[in-house]
Amino acid sequence: MPADRVTAILKSNDVSATIAWYRGVGFQVREVFPDEGAPTFCEVARDGVVLRFLGADDAPWPEPPGFTGTIYLYPESVDALYEEIRGHTEPAWGPEDREWGDRELGLRDPDGYFLTFTEPA
Repeated sequence: MPADRVTAILKSNDVSATIAWYRGVGFQVREVFPDEGAPTFCEVARDGVVLRFLGADDAPWPEPPGFTGTIYLYPESVDALYEEIRGHTEPAWGPEDREWGDRELGLRDPDGYFLTFTEPA
């Protein structure tokens, strides 16, 4: 079974900004095309989740970037992640204990996609 558990292909208004933001919140940049000077595609990964981004001009979907949900990731520690990213990104919520027994940190990327980092409280 592959180590990556979830892969999503999403649309980005600015692939360079996407790369910078995801690096800043601890994702590994695994692929950039054609290069980092003017990318139209990238692949980032963290905690078993792979996200691939297509530039707005290269995506087959005419709509602007959008997603009516959140992508869940499971880091070793939500609080440690918060300490790593706090100077880079303002959380959408958390870190906080949720009524269903998880500790969560929600982030919103430059295109409006939500990521929820979670662990048992």
